[in-house]
Amino acid sequence: MRTRAGVLLLCLGALSACAGRPEGVLVPQAVTAAQVSKVDVLVATTRKPTDTPGILFSGERGKGASVTEISISIPPDDKRKIGQVQWPSKLPADPTKEFTTVAITPLTPQSAHGWLAKNLPKSRRVLVFVHGFNNRYEDAIYRFAQIVHDSNADVAPVLFTWPSRGSIFAYNYDRESTNYSRDALEDMLRRLAKDPMVGEVTIMAHSMGSWLTVEALRQMAIRDGRVAPKIQNVILASPDLDVDVFANQFSALGPQHPRFTLFVSRDDRALGLSRRISGNIDRLGQVDPTVQPYRTEFEKAGIVVLDLTALKTGDRLNHGKFAESPDVVKLIGNRLIAGQTVTDSQIGLGDRLGAVALGAAQTVGGAASVAVSTPISVFDPVTRRSYNEQVQRLGTAVGNTVTTAAGQ
Repeated sequence: MRTRAGVLLLCLGALSACAGRPEGVLVPQAVTAAQVSKVDVLVATTRKPTDTPGILFSGERGKGASVTEISISIPPDDKRKIGQVQWPSKLPADPTKEFTTVAITPLTPQSAHGWLAKNLPKSRRVLVFVHGFNNRYEDAIYRFAQIVHDSNADVAPVLFTWPSRGSIFAYNYDRESTNYSRDALEDMLRRLAKDPMVGEVTIMAHSMGSWLTVEALRQMAIRDGRVAPKIQNVILASPDLDVDVFANQFSALGPQHPRFTLFVSRDDRALGLSRRISGNIDRLGQVDPTVQPYRTEFEKAGIVVLDLTALKTGDRLNHGKFAESPDVVKLIGNRLIAGQTVTDSQIGLGDRLGAVALGAAQTVGGAASVAVSTPISVFDPVTRRSYNEQVQRLGTAVGNTVTTAAGQ
């Protein structure tokens, strides 16, 4: 009982760390500092508008979707720690050291086409981010701007933010808010997929936003017979998703589904708490991909799993490693958004990051995998199947050699 209470207090303390931030960071201010970077984000939300300056949208549920273009400036890399959001200590913010809101432009869902015309790169890729539990409107915007900047992703960044009250005591309200927002997310994804300018769409969702994302895709598959072909990649980071529910959702997507990549971590304390308050059913973001039944099920489904358990960041809950690790955000920008494999020798992230295919380190005969001294383990079903085929061919060749030698 004491252990459970201690974990709860730790979670509450970490999640409420934003309490000291100044309110109203979304009041635009002029930025003339040299060497700052700017990220322009298209923000769609089902939140209720507010008249409070610098807040824009509350955690309550609005009627219909609102769309806004927001520009954020980010300090020079030599003035900040990559993987972190440098929140203003006071207002106005210091753009040389802190994230700063530069401009806010209300749009209509129809005028979002014009934003795409200005912001689509030559790759014609769009990255849609769906945040998780306990996120205020500004939390989601600044975090996504950080991810886009630090990953150097060649994309047009689109944020979908749903009504979260930004309170650790509003878990059930937030969860129902994801249900409330399913149709709006599905509609936005369909608009993007139908836009002739857009080449492909990657969706990245964190925590509770994973439920909303997969549910919206499930609805799309049921309505249209399949997920829109332009939606090619889905990245679920620390997904706060019941494993049984995810299995049913994934099955409903049908055979022509996007590529799925999961970031999991067995030491994710936030998901450990979620598991306890959700009937003690495993959460998708906390599973061990090397054990059964997950190992076989991921392989059958063609789902790539990146296990971040051994990776250490400054996140006390181990729930935001995907965004706080400089190497992981680079991996997202360099390879995952483009749907590329992460198991080859072309990763190019330096000595601190290694990627191995789980199963590829096993010896012939099925001995236990050897220990891998890298911070990230990669379970890639395609590579594993290829490896198993090589082992089978090797076994056949050895058997033939033995048979031939015995007959001589």
